[in-house]
Amino acid sequence: MSTLFDRLQRHFADTQHVGFTGLRDDSEILKGRTLRAAAVLIPVTERAEPGVLLTHRPQTMASHPGQISFPGGKLEAGESVIDAALREAHEELAIDPAQVRIVGEATTFNTGSGFRLTPVLGLVAGDVQIRPDPREVADWFEAPLRHLLNQDNHKPKIGMFNGYERPYVEIDWDGHIIWGITAGIIAHLSHRLPIDELVR
Repeated sequence: MSTLFDRLQRHFADTQHVGFTGLRDDSEILKGRTLRAAAVLIPVTERAEPGVLLTHRPQTMASHPGQISFPGGKLEAGESVIDAALREAHEELAIDPAQVRIVGEATTFNTGSGFRLTPVLGLVAGDVQIRPDPREVADWFEAPLRHLLNQDNHKPKIGMFNGYERPYVEIDWDGHIIWGITAGIIAHLSHRLPIDELVR
């Protein structure tokens, strides 16, 4: 029987054709803006029923205060998106980069907040030790991968962003309301990772 890592990697490679499905690329409202390259890590926990680690941003953050997010941020000089995703996960949650098995990079897309964002999918041990940095993380939690990938849990919404009416997805898990860019990335993954074939 193949491992969870093998199954994730196989399905991720086989579904590159889905393109932007599930994502909302905001290129059309970013005309003339200079975008910053950024990356996030999608940390999947290796266990019988895998989960995904997510954070609550502090209300004091300048951008996206209070929102639920993946660990991530802007690329520093000379970094690849994988380097940046691993560095940010280490800074925010103390996840040792050596303990992350990289599955692959998801589709890069442009966000309304001015970032060219690449999600990076990685597998971490089920007993990974988390030590959040309170300057960047108000709280953290683990949501079941099965719940997140179930499209029945993706509730379509409409909101105003920078003066534009835009669709987005909202996902509720145990009172944690995931929306915006983070929910869009999860919706994208739901088209690439068939949960019943990943968990056996």
